[in-house]
Amino acid sequence: MRGVKRVVAVLIAVLAALVVLAFVLENQQGVALSFLGWSTAQMPVAVFVVVALILGMLIGPVLGMVVRRRRGKAVA
Repeated sequence: MRGVKRVVAVLIAVLAALVVLAFVLENQQGVALSFLGWSTAQMPVAVFVVVALILGMLIGPVLGMVVRRRRGKAVA
């Protein structure tokens, strides 16, 4: 059963990588973002989206750990 789960996990990871690759290849037009007077250099749309994805993947688990620790302290 572990082997099947591992194969499914690898297939899902490969599929996700292919979707991201297709997205990057399809979104090569340049844009510049402006926010509160701060603006970026002109880069492809995919760069901004992938950076936002990576930041979300890093921040989400960190916030989850913080919430779990606070709940654990409140119960104890």
